[in-house]
Amino acid sequence: MCGENQSSVSEFLLLGLSRKPQQQQLLFMLFLSMYLATILGNLLIILAINSDSRLHTPMYFFLSNLSFVDICFSSTTVSRMLVNHIIGSQTVSFSGCLTQTYIFLVLSSMDNFLLAVMAYDRFVAVCYPLHYTTKMTHQLCILLITVSWGIANVNALLNTLLMARLSFSAHNRIPHFFCDVPALLKLSCSDTHLNEMMVFTVGGLITATPLVCILVSYICITSAVLRVPSAKGKWKAFSTCGSHLAVVSLFYGTIIAVYFNPSSSHSAEQDTITTVMYTVVTPMLNPFIYSLRNKDMKEALRKLISKETGFI
Repeated sequence: MCGENQSSVSEFLLLGLSRKPQQQQLLFMLFLSMYLATILGNLLIILAINSDSRLHTPMYFFLSNLSFVDICFSSTTVSRMLVNHIIGSQTVSFSGCLTQTYIFLVLSSMDNFLLAVMAYDRFVAVCYPLHYTTKMTHQLCILLITVSWGIANVNALLNTLLMARLSFSAHNRIPHFFCDVPALLKLSCSDTHLNEMMVFTVGGLITATPLVCILVSYICITSAVLRVPSAKGKWKAFSTCGSHLAVVSLFYGTIIAVYFNPSSSHSAEQDTITTVMYTVVTPMLNPFIYSLRNKDMKEALRKLISKETGFI
C-alpha cells in the first residue's frame, strides 16, 4: 500500500546487479566486453549477408533481421547500465523508464516472431524443397517482418499505457539493471491485476504462439527427415536446423523461467540472473551459434574480414 507516500514518481533508481564497488567494477568490465562482442558479432553477420550475393535468401534475410534486433535489444538494456556506471548515477526518469520498457517489449516480441518465421522457413526448405523459391517469395518475407513489427508495437504500447496509469510510492528502487515489467509491477501501490492479466494473456499468446509454430514446424521437419533414405541426407537436413534449435532453446527457456513461474518460487536475484541470460548472453551467442555451424556464413565472414583488413 502507498498510504500517504503515494505520489507521482518522477524517477526510479536502478540498483543494478550489485551494490559492492569492487563487484560493480568487475561487472562493468564483464558487461562492457559482452556488449561489444554482441555489437561486433551481430554487425559482422549483417555486413556479411549484405556483401555476399549467395546469402541473399529468405533464411539469411531473417537472420540479418534477428541480428539487427539483437543489437537493439542489448543496447536497450545493457548500454543504460554501462552509462549509469560511468556517470555514477542510478537514476532514470519515469518517462525514460517507460520508454525503455516499451522498446524492450517491442524487441523481445520481435525475437519471438523472428524465431518462428525462421522455423517456418526451415520447414518449407526441408519439406518442400522443390517449391521453396515459389513459396518463400520476397514479398512474403517482407509481409512477415512487417506484420511482426506491427503486432510487437501494439503489444508494447498496450503494456506501456497500462503501466503509465499506475501509482508508485516513495520507495522507487528497482532491484534490476533496467526497467523490466515484473520489477515495476512489484513497486506499484495500485491494483496491478489488469497489468498482470495483460502479461499472462497477451504476453503469453505472443510467447506461446510462436513457440507452438516452432514445435509444429520441427515435428514436420523431423518426420520428413526420417523418411530420407541416406544417413548423409538426414544429417544435412538436421544440420541446417541445429543452430536455430540451440537459439530457440536458450531464448525460450530463460523467458519461461522469468515470466511464467509463480513469483514465490524464485527470488528477485534469480529473476535478474535469468533475465541476463536472454537480454545479454543470448544476443551475444547468436552470431557464434549461427556462423560456426554454417559453411556459407563462415566463408562470407572470411571474405568480409579479408577485404576489410586488406583495405586497411
